[in-house]
Amino acid sequence: MEANIRNRTLALSALFYCIDGVIKLAHKGQCDPEQLSICLGSLLHDEADSIEDIYGELANLKTGLGALMYNLGGRQLDPDGRPKDMQSTRYSINILHLQRKLMQNNDIFDELMQGIQEAQGKLEFFDLTHPNIIANLAKTYSKTIGQLGPRIMVKGDQTHLGNPETASKIRALLLSAIRAALLWDQAGGGRWKLLFERSKMQKEADQLLENIA
Repeated sequence: MEANIRNRTLALSALFYCIDGVIKLAHKGQCDPEQLSICLGSLLHDEADSIEDIYGELANLKTGLGALMYNLGGRQLDPDGRPKDMQSTRYSINILHLQRKLMQNNDIFDELMQGIQEAQGKLEFFDLTHPNIIANLAKTYSKTIGQLGPRIMVKGDQTHLGNPETASKIRALLLSAIRAALLWDQAGGGRWKLLFERSKMQKEADQLLENIA
């Protein structure tokens, strides 16, 4: 993958897109089925030549691009019109930290890849968002990323967080967020890029949103 501002912007948008799904599940108990499918697809469909291909098409990242603009300070309301808060920013920073730790632990990385391959094998029998696939990915997250620490403490409505099916979807989306963080890293992302390229990524995200519109 070419290391450039466009790919870094798309990768970070994908990360925020996955986190957006986590927050919706935690607070509402559900997220857009298409959003869940797109995020899980990024984990299980590995034949792609670009980030757009990984997520189906550029338009599929529209929500993520809006969330990126919001989190980088370009908007005062999030994509759903909610007042600005730092929850998605904190989750995303934690994901980027865990991704760096993952790349330093070959055993955990190999176990993660094995879990993803097992889930890919189930696609012959189940749909992408079938509970069996989601449970497999959630288990993989817990056995790998969940062991790296510090664990991401997802906040929300305890009624939803205590629902095993919802909890599995959240873990599967967090694993999808790790995938996006890996794309960010491959595109040349890092702490300094995140700090010094904020305005450039805002401008790129704004242009990409115009292209979608």
